[in-house]
Amino acid sequence: MMGFMWNLLLALIWVVLTGDLSGLNLFAGMVVGYIVLGLMQRQIPMLRGYTSRLPRLIRFIFFFFRELIMANMRVAFDIVTPVWHMKPGVIAFPLEARTEMEITMVANIISLTPGTLSLDVSDDRRVLFIHAMFLDNEQSVRDDLREMERRVLEILR
Repeated sequence: MMGFMWNLLLALIWVVLTGDLSGLNLFAGMVVGYIVLGLMQRQIPMLRGYTSRLPRLIRFIFFFFRELIMANMRVAFDIVTPVWHMKPGVIAFPLEARTEMEITMVANIISLTPGTLSLDVSDDRRVLFIHAMFLDNEQSVRDDLREMERRVLEILR
């Protein structure tokens, strides 16, 4: 998070120095700031790993859109066919996320995917209760959720 704040500060300095307050120029400042921080991250321990987050974020976006499309197609198929294939149920999903922000992001990403909904978090913040529309293979659902959580935590940590 600190790296992003430095990147934003460098982008704003770029905008002030160029005298052009446009979205494209701010984006250019973000790119220049990203490159500068990438060159400086070896000398400043606080910035270590900052430049590796952008490729992980891009991979996550593609992963999430693929999961989103597949889940939408599965739900749509279940709606348009006369036979219902869903077997709804609630599962307790043990979390690897520990901070409030990590738990919130994991729960929200799970809820954004059609067919799954985050219901509650246990009091000790170690278990997330999830309603799944297609719970015919519980281990498969857990594996998919584990992969989603792993990718979210990869971006946040």
